[in-house]
Amino acid sequence: MITLDGYGTLVAASFVLLVGRRLLHGIKFLRAYSIPEPVAGGLIAALGLYASKLLFNFEVRFDTALNTPLMLAFFASIGLNANLASLKRGGRPLLLLFAVVIAFLITQNFVGVTLAHLLGFPSQIGLLAGSISLSGGHGTGAAWGSVFSEKYGLTSAPEVAIACATFGLILGGLIGGPVASYLAHKIKDQAPHLTTEQLGAFEAPGTTRLITAPAMIEALALFAVCLLIGNEISRALKGSSLELPAFVCVLFVGVILRNILSKFGGYEVFERCNSVLGNVSLALFLAMALMSLRLWELTSLALPMFILLGAQTLLMVAWAIFITFRVMGANHDAIVIAAGHCGFGLGATPTAIANMQAVSEQRGHSQLAFLIVPMVGAFFIDIANAVVIKLFLFALT
Repeated sequence: MITLDGYGTLVAASFVLLVGRRLLHGIKFLRAYSIPEPVAGGLIAALGLYASKLLFNFEVRFDTALNTPLMLAFFASIGLNANLASLKRGGRPLLLLFAVVIAFLITQNFVGVTLAHLLGFPSQIGLLAGSISLSGGHGTGAAWGSVFSEKYGLTSAPEVAIACATFGLILGGLIGGPVASYLAHKIKDQAPHLTTEQLGAFEAPGTTRLITAPAMIEALALFAVCLLIGNEISRALKGSSLELPAFVCVLFVGVILRNILSKFGGYEVFERCNSVLGNVSLALFLAMALMSLRLWELTSLALPMFILLGAQTLLMVAWAIFITFRVMGANHDAIVIAAGHCGFGLGATPTAIANMQAVSEQRGHSQLAFLIVPMVGAFFIDIANAVVIKLFLFALT
């Protein structure tokens, strides 16, 4: 076994991103179905390590200390780029997407609980393989897994939750592009042509954005403030009825900081610089998360669990095609939004952004999608998910 420290892990993640880029340039299939670069490179790395474990019992351990700061930095960039005046432009589409997401959370849990009952699992396992770990991600899954282990005696609940979240992270990054490719044949309108100035923070990560060293220092200072205060708020709320994941608190601090500085401080956040830092954090986080997947641990899931998770994947695909796409207008914007919903409906908001970037690169940009999906997928969904989970637990007891 080889153990890589933080520097070695950073080198490996950078190499994974370069491999992913080469794969997309060289394999037409991956481009056609808009598979994100970090997903392509990360899965190749994970599969290679899986093969080495099975064939030679050889394992590489990565230092994951940077994963959380990179993820939080990404959410800080979303918050710092969230101008409330521009968010008002989301208006009705923002409310519609939020309604679609709430309905999906309820359906996701209903399917999970029903199948768990039919397969002979406790109902709580169905919730773990529902919105807790899939829409909620690793953090929410780990938290509720511990609760189920202590309160309901499900000793394997934490491991099941993490395995389900890992499964969702993989599939969330794989199905968004194919869903978008299928939906592209259902519309006649074309994506609008946007100039570099019109592109949002995350719409075109490959676009050259002019920044300066002082601007970078200012942006780093703002990121640091968001991470510091957001983490402190998360710690203060821990154990209370208002408990929220750290990334939600960091995003919220970013939104408040951006708009207070703009309204009362006469300081405008430099969005181009934030977008560069945010996109770098996003790419490295996804690369590290995927290349460090211990796929052999997923094989320990019993066949019934694979059936349950497979059904959830089919539900997500069907929901994105028949509900999200149609409710959001059945147009180009709706395609990009549906791809994003696949990302955070099974995986996480970073996966959703990566999906939308890949689809936009292939089929054209959508300002609306990049305006409303990050806020719904990173902020509103966690609040709604907590309420939905507690209502299901109340109904099951």
